[in-house]
Amino acid sequence: MTPANGHARPVALVTGASRGIGKATAIALGHAGCDVAVSARTLVDGTARLDTDDAVTVPGGLDTTVAAIEATGARGFAVAMDLMDAASVGKAVDEVVAHFGPVDVLVNNAVYQGAGTNKLFADLTDDDVRMVFDGNVHAQLALIRAVLPGMLQRGAGTIVNMISATASMDPPAKSGEGGWGMAYAMSKAAFARVAPLLHVEHAADGLRVFSVDPGFVITERMEAAGHVSQYSDNFRGTRPDVIAKAIAWLVTDPASDELRGQVVNAQREVKHRSL
Repeated sequence: MTPANGHARPVALVTGASRGIGKATAIALGHAGCDVAVSARTLVDGTARLDTDDAVTVPGGLDTTVAAIEATGARGFAVAMDLMDAASVGKAVDEVVAHFGPVDVLVNNAVYQGAGTNKLFADLTDDDVRMVFDGNVHAQLALIRAVLPGMLQRGAGTIVNMISATASMDPPAKSGEGGWGMAYAMSKAAFARVAPLLHVEHAADGLRVFSVDPGFVITERMEAAGHVSQYSDNFRGTRPDVIAKAIAWLVTDPASDELRGQVVNAQREVKHRSL
């Protein structure tokens, strides 16, 4: 990938990168030749707790992610960002640009983890829905708005939106028994429409945009919460580094242009292309 920002290496921003897919993707992009900025709420490994149970520690932090990025020979940079704090979203992009320069690659990976995400419809309030959409749609749109003008001005840029099969797949059971919450699925359905519309509007301007469906991925947070067994009977799980391989390929290989604007099944592409 040739950077359009005048720097020797492309600059990538990966959100939700203290652990899971985000962390693995940030490291993979470092290996692929990018300097990588990472954002999350958790700055220091060992300080995060489950949103639903403050007694449970979730491993991962931006400090260990940056160390792993720099171990690849790339430069890493951590910025604090909370999807539910609009000011922090805009400030995070400003800090990345001030530190590295213009952003060539945005990976919209972070998702809202709080109240309402997996509630049953009978328990779901209007405030729950608003919060889920703020965290899973509105914050991501704000990030895109922050980086898109520069990408269009330079005539190049890549945006990867992490979506979910929950946007279109009927769950095998209700939430808590192997399925997922309505608010989460609704928000992901809305977010899934962003990449194809951006592609229609700006493909001719040099924008490369993809929707990535990671499938069932076993993350540190899921293991800490004890949720793996809810889904393992119906879905085959994989690890975050598998998804990271697909994202790094989309970002760096011109052959991925054939998938611009489309939903990319990450696990299938890794297997199909022997990534």
